Amino acid sequence: MAGRGTVKPHAGFNANNDAEVLFKAMKGLGTDEDAILQLLTARSNEQRHQIKAAYKTLHGKDLVNDLKSELGGKFETLVVCLMTPPILYDVSCLRDAIKGAGTDEKVLIEILASRPANEINQIKSAYKQAHDKDLEEAVTGDTGGHFQRMLVILLQASRQQGIQEGLIQSDAQALFAAGEQKYGTDESQFITILGNRSAAHLRRAFEEYRKLSGYEIEESIQRETSGSLQELLLAVVKCARSVSSYFAESLYNSMKGAGTDDQTLIRIMVTRSEVDLMDVRADFRRMFATSLHKTIQGDTSGDYRKALLLLCGGDDA
Repeated sequence: MAGRGTVKPHAGFNANNDAEVLFKAMKGLGTDEDAILQLLTARSNEQRHQIKAAYKTLHGKDLVNDLKSELGGKFETLVVCLMTPPILYDVSCLRDAIKGAGTDEKVLIEILASRPANEINQIKSAYKQAHDKDLEEAVTGDTGGHFQRMLVILLQASRQQGIQEGLIQSDAQALFAAGEQKYGTDESQFITILGNRSAAHLRRAFEEYRKLSGYEIEESIQRETSGSLQELLLAVVKCARSVSSYFAESLYNSMKGAGTDDQTLIRIMVTRSEVDLMDVRADFRRMFATSLHKTIQGDTSGDYRKALLLLCGGDDA
């Protein structure tokens, strides 16, 4: 996956120079938004962090606070997200999804289904450090039933490695027996298998499942489960097949129809910009016969749009 992001570290990077450019862009009357967005979208997260440190050293002020006071709306939200280290950004998204009345299941599902084990472990310790509470405890306090059990399994971050040849057939049979073959559904079979096998193993098991049942596993999950559990199981299956396709579809859904789910659009564009946004773009083009660039262009406006298009990094027309 290395190097499949659209945002790369800037070659001639100088934190002090960049801090000065940002300081000038914000001082006096008016703000040079263009200078801010051109610079920040062309630096890696690590570099933005160094700029923040240089800014404080040179000016005795917090860069993020200054940006917040100068910018507004969705553009401000996007810039603040760009300034946050990836693991801490995931932590704040999870925290926001859990705290207060109601739970934003979509965020829990997206992060816990798509992040690799090492990141889940980093998220757990960063969450504990920031909120003095175990993430698992926070999640279980806010969810219930099989949905909760599946989230807890994902939080263990202990998927098996590699492909277990001896289990491919029996896993496919167990999934078939737990759903299509019986009256009612044995959700715990789905949870155990989808939560614990490696992506490569699951892809082989899904292939066997299709031969055995005549259905794609997604079709069966849609028929056999509902609500948040269904959403979570589908996300896990899609990520096992292809994480970048999963995000391409989520981006498409965030912009299709009337209105835009800006929270999701920002979260995915920021979190994938240094990971696999090139692949997400290619999958988007293949799956939806239009480019991510065009879709963002038609759905957003102003500095917010400019910044998102720079993160997107090109039009796959």
